Amino acid sequence: MNDGTQRQYGPLGTVLVIIPTYNEAENIKPIVARVRSAVPDAHVLVADDNSPDGTGKLADELVAEDDHVHVLHRKGKEGLGAAYLAGFHWGIDRGYGVLVEMDADGSHQPEELPRLLTALKGADLVLGSRWVPGGRVVNWPRSREAISRGGSLYSRVLLDVPIRDVTGGFRAFRKETLEGLGMDAVASQGYCFQVDLAWRAVKAGFHIVEVPITFVEREHGDSKMSRDILVEALWRVTAWGVGSRVNRILGHKRS
Repeated sequence: MNDGTQRQYGPLGTVLVIIPTYNEAENIKPIVARVRSAVPDAHVLVADDNSPDGTGKLADELVAEDDHVHVLHRKGKEGLGAAYLAGFHWGIDRGYGVLVEMDADGSHQPEELPRLLTALKGADLVLGSRWVPGGRVVNWPRSREAISRGGSLYSRVLLDVPIRDVTGGFRAFRKETLEGLGMDAVASQGYCFQVDLAWRAVKAGFHIVEVPITFVEREHGDSKMSRDILVEALWRVTAWGVGSRVNRILGHKRS
């Protein structure tokens, strides 16, 4: 997305990759190692929701070995959106210039992160996209792909956002972008959290770029996708879309 104006972007600053975790003991050490290898100058923040399987303790071991790794221990399972918001505030408070969303399960490949960061040099927000030319998914059943594609299409049409992969969770934000999104008003979770942030970025007029990625289904652990997350996304997006249209109609009538 581009509003047609030319903008001069400053340097990116230090990158913080935020990885929310809940029961990711099999995945946390390999994914952090891959991030550190792919982007050696970046820092990693593991935002752990008090995982019963000891993910937080394993992350603590990484902290002891590497001063670029940090852990945010949260009191319990509060959802993806809450974990990311806590991570965003943690990073902004400590002066990081770029904040990245990345899953712990390996579905977002750290080796593709340098391309997102390169694109961010000329953008406010970069989305790793499965549904633009060159993007793809690996090892997904057709039903899962249909749900994801359908969710993105439904959100695009209802909210009128020019983004192909509205629900994707591999993203790189400039600090100033997050500060301009009204994060404290975000209460949504899961799929809906990603839609919420993207829609806010569009409404705020930020320049958004989608970069093709290969999304690989997790090999270890259980998916956090649930019926409740899908239901929340459906009703919130519907409510936002209907509300937005009503407001536009009322605005036209007043004018």
